[in-house]
Amino acid sequence: MIIAHHDIYTHPLPEDHRFPMLKYELIPAQLLREGVITTEQLFAPAPAEAEAILLTHTAAYWQQLINQTLSPREQRKIGFPQSPALTLREIVITQGTIDIALHALEYGLGFNVAGGTHHAFADHGEGFCLLNDFAVAANYLLHHGKIRQALIIDLDVHQGNGTASLFANNPHVYTFSMHGAHNYPFHKEVSDWDIPLANGMDTATYLRLLEDALPVLINRSKPDIVFYLSGVDILSTDKFGKLKVTQQGCRERDEMVFQALKKHDIPCAVAMGGGYSTHIRDIVNAHCNTFKAGISIYGH
Repeated sequence: MIIAHHDIYTHPLPEDHRFPMLKYELIPAQLLREGVITTEQLFAPAPAEAEAILLTHTAAYWQQLINQTLSPREQRKIGFPQSPALTLREIVITQGTIDIALHALEYGLGFNVAGGTHHAFADHGEGFCLLNDFAVAANYLLHHGKIRQALIIDLDVHQGNGTASLFANNPHVYTFSMHGAHNYPFHKEVSDWDIPLANGMDTATYLRLLEDALPVLINRSKPDIVFYLSGVDILSTDKFGKLKVTQQGCRERDEMVFQALKKHDIPCAVAMGGGYSTHIRDIVNAHCNTFKAGISIYGH
């Protein structure tokens, strides 16, 4: 098992974005402190090659990112002001997901401390997402003949609209999104399977829906690899999530996913996705629980 981690402080961010970004530094620190991982399991990815990114994103959009020519309106839609450092960070995160997917194919499991940028479309970014790392990694594996079929399990509270759009006509990638029905994005794309969730849904109901869905998903898609987006914005403490899932329930969600995949010997590449609880400890603890669940079930 390896973990891609990233230096997120290589560029300035608006004050209101810095707090949620702290988790990318705190997660590996806590895992190391608790002895869950070792420094040998951490790696810093190199930037992804343009050829890999262009399997998913349009050449015109790629040039906008590289040349810093996004319009003010396009930047507002993304939610960040453009900068060379921000673009580089997204390119590095994307390579991290490619790397952990390749590792998972060989050893069973890989984690990206960041990633899960599921709101990025082929030709534009949205919702703090510039490049769609899961899509790029899945297309990379397909293009190089590493896999024939991928499954994306997106359990972030926000629908993976960019991912759904990118694979709408691709039978080799099955997209599943279980998300808040009345949450961002307010215009939903169509995944292969969407489960919209009512505001205020409790832990038991959430877990029952997921438990019923997992065996069906695996049977339908018969994946060679699963990309798992383990957003913790489903927590009751999340400022934007609108669900009522407990910390323990969030951990049980992760265990349920990993157990279902391990039962069928399916490799898994995991990215963190969103988390916006008021207290940073709630975000970090929930994300660390994802690592602990995966490691305990797949082993080191």
